[in-house]
Amino acid sequence: MNITVLGAGLVGGPIALDLSKDYNVSLVDINQNQLNITKEKNEQIHTIAKDLSNKNTLIEIIKDADFVINAVPGFMGFETLKTIIESKKNVVDIAFFPEDPFQLDELAKQNNVIAIMDMGVAPGMSNLLTGYAHHLLNKTTRADTYVGGLPVVREWPYEYKAVFSPIDVIEEYTRPARYVENGEMVIRPALSDPEFMNFESIGTLEAFNSDGLRSLADTIDCPNMKEKTLRYPGHIQKMSVLRETGFFSKDPININGQMISPLEFTSKLLFPKWKLEEGEKDLTVMKIIVEGEKDNQKLRYSYDLLDYYCTETSVHSMARTTGYAATMAARMIIKGLYKQIGLSVPEYVGKYPECVKFMLDGLQERNIVYKETIEAI
Repeated sequence: MNITVLGAGLVGGPIALDLSKDYNVSLVDINQNQLNITKEKNEQIHTIAKDLSNKNTLIEIIKDADFVINAVPGFMGFETLKTIIESKKNVVDIAFFPEDPFQLDELAKQNNVIAIMDMGVAPGMSNLLTGYAHHLLNKTTRADTYVGGLPVVREWPYEYKAVFSPIDVIEEYTRPARYVENGEMVIRPALSDPEFMNFESIGTLEAFNSDGLRSLADTIDCPNMKEKTLRYPGHIQKMSVLRETGFFSKDPININGQMISPLEFTSKLLFPKWKLEEGEKDLTVMKIIVEGEKDNQKLRYSYDLLDYYCTETSVHSMARTTGYAATMAARMIIKGLYKQIGLSVPEYVGKYPECVKFMLDGLQERNIVYKETIEAI
């Protein structure tokens, strides 16, 4: 079995390493240094330094692949996934692109392709477990997700680090947040409706609206749904100041005759401040709450995750929780457990208890544990 992983960033690299335990893996990225980091950990991984934004190059690279993982940046994710599907390759996607994924559903069906998108931690496991609980209930009345990736050591001024590119992270602070309230779609500004939440072993975090529901807003029949991002207290104010001043604007401005995008400029400044360095410890915290009725009883399903940087493998927590969800989904498809042709989102996987068990068991083997609590309310 030959698997090609597109993107060798802080998530793509661990994906390749995990899959290389069982399959022949090729890792592709334009950045040779990123490829070398993974190659040094496993020389059996075949690395290819190519520009994946070139469609013809991409088609040539994946022509001999039996399976593809799409881990490119979000801005090029949709077109990359489209080309993978056109090439008739089964695929798991964690590019988290902003376009409507269901535009590709008919294309995937025409090409007899199984494509699962957004298969990370959130979106990803948050959708899968929400979908799972939803299908266990006769009626779902509430579905909330709170999630954040944070550095263990808080350093002024931002007290934040990321495994993703700054531009992708900044999207959380600029893209209007969709959520469902009393059965109606509501759009609120990102960073709005702050609330404080206490988490064992971490302390108090602040939560704010972000556009994280994604496909759940359309696929789950539930009158009240939201997703909020978690950060250390004070982060909302800092990001709001930058946003309202214009630092996150994509519209170029003239500076001494040079047209410069404030967003690109800001990203260049923030990258060294936000970059998780090799060996720097981080954590991922998530709480999923799904409430509803089953057999005339009101129930609450809760799923709690608290994961830390792995010192044994030197893999960051956000890379583990995102990347290993993708690798387990790939194994699930390869082993024939999930067979739905077309474009799937993770909550579709949640319809099948055997698939949910496979995912949770595989993640637990990698010390990523989702604690389930079921209680009457």
